[in-house]
Amino acid sequence: MKRAASALAAFGLTAWCVLALDVAHAQSPAQAGARYVGSAQCQSCHKDTYAGWSKTRMANVVLDPKTHPDAIIPDLSKPDPLVTFTKDDIAFVYGGKWKQRYFTKVGDDYFPLGAQWDATHKVWRRYFVADGTDWWVPHYPADNMKRPTGPTCDGCHSVNYDVTTKSVTEWNVGCEKCHGPGSLHVAQPSRDNIVNPAKVSSMQANDTCIQCHSQGQPLQNPIEGRYFDWPVGFDVGRNLSDFWKLDPPELGATTFLHFGDGTAHKNRMQGNDFVTSRMYLRGIRCSDCHNAHGTANDALLKRPVKTVCQQCHAPGGPNGPRTASFEAHTHHKADSPGSECVACHMPKIEQEIGDVNVRSHTFRFIPPSATDRLKIPNPCTTCHTTQSTAWAEAALKTWPEFSPWRVP
Repeated sequence: MKRAASALAAFGLTAWCVLALDVAHAQSPAQAGARYVGSAQCQSCHKDTYAGWSKTRMANVVLDPKTHPDAIIPDLSKPDPLVTFTKDDIAFVYGGKWKQRYFTKVGDDYFPLGAQWDATHKVWRRYFVADGTDWWVPHYPADNMKRPTGPTCDGCHSVNYDVTTKSVTEWNVGCEKCHGPGSLHVAQPSRDNIVNPAKVSSMQANDTCIQCHSQGQPLQNPIEGRYFDWPVGFDVGRNLSDFWKLDPPELGATTFLHFGDGTAHKNRMQGNDFVTSRMYLRGIRCSDCHNAHGTANDALLKRPVKTVCQQCHAPGGPNGPRTASFEAHTHHKADSPGSECVACHMPKIEQEIGDVNVRSHTFRFIPPSATDRLKIPNPCTTCHTTQSTAWAEAALKTWPEFSPWRVP
């Protein structure tokens, strides 16, 4: 279990860094008193940025089918035993890339309906958060209609969700989710009265994304009698760790949230992974690879997946790889899927829905031996599905640039 112990040490060190290296960052005096005004207020001055963002999934994660009739992907006229609702019951449609869920409104709360659409396999699947999964399940009855989305979802799918009034400035991940309240900036545009994640510390910049792309709990719960699954009270420019704690792994055990080495086991945990990585400790930001304002690339990558890592990594360069070419490092043919950095350093092992997985964000190579000892999938046999871990380990030992002592 040496490797697990090392992972625990790395996780503990990183978590300590997140909590201790930075002091609380309240809003600057110029931002004090600013109010949320909505993304539409940004359009007149930032036309190109607004136009790009408006086409992203960030801007369209939650849609009202009454104003967006094409938002519902499946054909609800086709009967399915899981689907016990009609189009008229749907107040909001959530998602669409991997899965699509449906919320109904009762009073001033929204509630998840009991079926979700698997967009990859084009089938209906039950939607119900079972016992032994998310931490908040014991605090709510085992009934979707008694589990409002306000405490469990809406804080990350909106801007400025008010836990008292259950109101929002706007639905979706709007400009102010990442730049903070903008009334002062709208009234008198200045770099000094708006948060620019590119101009703050790397930790604060990453907190902008980690606030929603992580699994954790508010430091104080319940809040006004309800248990919340998002960092209530946090605004960008403040210190996320003053509001939010990441769920820790149980090293050596595979749980709903983590594999035995501490890598995330499910989607929406990119932040949990990232803070344990060497990239995070060296000041890399989410925005070094992703552009939330929109790109033509999958996952809003700034470059295509084949070249995004090459912004910093080059054969023989200071950041590696320490080989004469990428092909010599990957031991796969150039331009093949196995030659992509993400194939080995960001394998698709974290569950989105059913058998659809998304990429890990620890950037660590998972050796075949970890599969044997900790049941975490490794990138070798995840791709070479007809081969064994023994085959993969033997192959790795023939790669001359790596010490055979590091393969296990």
